[in-house]
Amino acid sequence: MNKAQFNFANLSQSDLEQISMLEKSLSQKKGEEVILVAYQDKQKH
Repeated sequence: MNKAQFNFANLSQSDLEQISMLEKSLSQKKGEEVILVAYQDKQKH
């Protein structure tokens, strides 16, 4: 993955809430903090 090829994804508040819930769920399951990052391909947007 080349960082220059990606931007942070533009997500709705609803999308961000879903990601937050998934982060919490995965963190509880793994017993350590999980942080998810959403990117979009610059060339496709």
